[in-house]
Amino acid sequence: MDGAAQADLACAGEVTKLLLAWSAGDQRALEKLAPIVYDELARLAHQYMRRERPGHSLQSTALVHEAYIRLVHYPRMDWQGRAHFFSVAAQAMRRILVDHARRKNQKRGGGLRRMSLDDAIDLGGGRGRDLVALDEAMNALARVDARKAKVVEMRFFGGLSVEETAEVLKVSAITVKREWSTAKLWLYRELAAG
Repeated sequence: MDGAAQADLACAGEVTKLLLAWSAGDQRALEKLAPIVYDELARLAHQYMRRERPGHSLQSTALVHEAYIRLVHYPRMDWQGRAHFFSVAAQAMRRILVDHARRKNQKRGGGLRRMSLDDAIDLGGGRGRDLVALDEAMNALARVDARKAKVVEMRFFGGLSVEETAEVLKVSAITVKREWSTAKLWLYRELAAG
C-alpha cells in the first residue's frame, strides 16, 4: 500500500472515530470533524453542480454549507462510519437541489419535462426539471425496492465506490454492482415511459 492510500485509510478511520464520538454526544468531536470532512463535502457538491446548468443560482459552497447545517441538526444520528455519513450527506444535497429546482419550476409555471433517453440511461440529467423527474423516478423506485434506490443514491448522488456502498448497506460488492445495473435499467424505463 502506497503512502497516499495509507493516509486515506488513516483519515477514514479518524472520520469514523469522530462520527462515533459525535453520535455519543461529544460536541468537540463535531468541531474536529468539520474541517476533515469539508473537502469531501465540497467535492460532492462540485460533482452535483457539474450536472447542473451553467449559471445555476445555487453555488457549490452554498450547497456544502446547507448540507452541513442539515447534517449537524439531524436528531441524534447513529453514525455507522464515514461511508454512512457521506451517504446521508449525498441525500441531503439531493434534497436541497430538488427543492431548489421545484421552487424554480413553480416560478416558471411548472410543466415538468422528461429527461432524454441518453440522460436517463446515464442517470445524467440533473438539470432543473430533469432533476425533479429523476427525483420522482427515484421515489418510485424506493417504493418498489428501497435498497436499489439507496444504491443509486450512494453511487450516483454520493459518489461512493462500490465497496463503500456495500459497507453502508452491509451487502457484498457483487450485490451492489447487480443492484446498480438493475436500478439504472428500471430508472431508464421509468423515465422513458414519461
